[in-house]
Amino acid sequence: MLKQLFVMVGLVAVLAVTGCSSSKKEPLIGEVDNLYNKGMSLLEDKKFTDSIHAFEELERQHPYSGWSTRAQIMVAFAQYRLEQYDESLFTIERFIRLHPGHEDLDYMYYMRGMNHYVRISDINRDQGFTEEASKAFQEVIDRFPNSRYSRDAGLKLTLTIDHIAGKEMEVGRYYQKQKQYLAAINRFKRVVDDYQKTLQIPEALYRLTESYFSLGLDDQARRSAAVLGHNYPDSDWYKHAYKLLTENGYLEESDLGLGGKVSKGFKELF
Repeated sequence: MLKQLFVMVGLVAVLAVTGCSSSKKEPLIGEVDNLYNKGMSLLEDKKFTDSIHAFEELERQHPYSGWSTRAQIMVAFAQYRLEQYDESLFTIERFIRLHPGHEDLDYMYYMRGMNHYVRISDINRDQGFTEEASKAFQEVIDRFPNSRYSRDAGLKLTLTIDHIAGKEMEVGRYYQKQKQYLAAINRFKRVVDDYQKTLQIPEALYRLTESYFSLGLDDQARRSAAVLGHNYPDSDWYKHAYKLLTENGYLEESDLGLGGKVSKGFKELF
């Protein structure tokens, strides 16, 4: 198994790159274990470019050694630390293809996700890396449910899904501001239907209430508010929805229960 040092390092964000040397490298000649140990020593010293060179020399000179297989894992990791994400992904895909039964295959699947995850941008930009990270972490969970990496993959999967839902909300709010309410409703409904475990749901239900109300679809607006009140009675978004409906004559003040919750009689309206 991989050394604990590199298991832990693989779970954190990319650190500053240090210790790079010149692009031209002299061939390293040595026994397989010496080359591997040299590569590991350089890796520990954060001399990632030099460590890649040592591991690649090992693989070139001793292609059929078990150390060569281990060196491929280290190359992928060093490339990741150098922020050479596409190169790391290429190394990972090659490893997965050549070693489908390797004991550290779960780690390589996990690193595939990390190479996408660290490139996730804010919700105002394209979410391609977010979607790729989501798929990769889901594959770790599905393929290796008992892996040490499965739990962290699950945590990061939750964050990526919430990020995707956030993008849908951002687009929906844009359509809403442009008074393109049907387009906005489609975005908000997608969040409610497809991303039910995210933090975006309360706002999505409120935005649906707003959009339906703007279109004069009063029953749909009331139903969205009812779902919001039933599932998130203490949410500020529910308070906004209640205020919206009250100020427009759909509710009486007496319909509001103690602590800002819907009274039993009000719930029965839905």
